[in-house]
Amino acid sequence: MSVPNKIDMETMKKAIRVASESESLDDMANGIVQLLVADLAVKGCAIFFLNPDFKELEMLATFGLSPSYLTKGTLSADKSFADNLKGKPFFCEDVSKEKSVQYPEKAREEGIVSIVSVPIIFAGDVLGVLRLYHGETWRPSQEDMDSLEVMAFTMGTAMASTRLLNAVQTIAEVTANVLPRQ
Repeated sequence: MSVPNKIDMETMKKAIRVASESESLDDMANGIVQLLVADLAVKGCAIFFLNPDFKELEMLATFGLSPSYLTKGTLSADKSFADNLKGKPFFCEDVSKEKSVQYPEKAREEGIVSIVSVPIIFAGDVLGVLRLYHGETWRPSQEDMDSLEVMAFTMGTAMASTRLLNAVQTIAEVTANVLPRQ
C-alpha cells in the first residue's frame, strides 16, 4: 500500500520562495513554520539552531506548539534524534514507542503522536533541524521526506547567505566609520 504525499509542488515553491526571499533569518524561519503547519495540516513545526559547543538545539522559530511544551527543557542533539547530527532525517511514527524522543511524556501531553526531524545542512555541516509535529500517526512517504530534505538544504543555504550578508554589512559599517569621507 502506497503512502499518500502531503507535500505538493505548490508547497515546495512557497517554502523555497520564503527561504530565498526573506531578509532575515527570523522572517525566513517564522514564514516557513507557519507555511508548513497550514499547508500540511500538522499540529506544529519548529526550526532549531544547533549549538555545536554544547550540542544543544536552540529554538529559532515555532508555530502551533504550546508555551508549556516549548519550555519543557533543553534539547540535547545527542539524545533527541541523534541521527540528525549525522545528516540523516528521522521520523518517529509513535512518540510513546520511540527511545530517541527526549521528552516523551511532554510530547504526549501536548497531543503529539508523530515527529519528523530533518537536518538543516550547509556545506556538509549540520546547522540545525526542521521538525514537524503531528497529532496523529503519520508515516511520511519517501517523496515527502525527499521534499523536506530539499527544503532543509534550501534553508541551510539561506542561513549561510544571511550570515554572509550580515558580515558584509558589518564590515561596510565599520569601514564607513573608520575611513575618511571624500
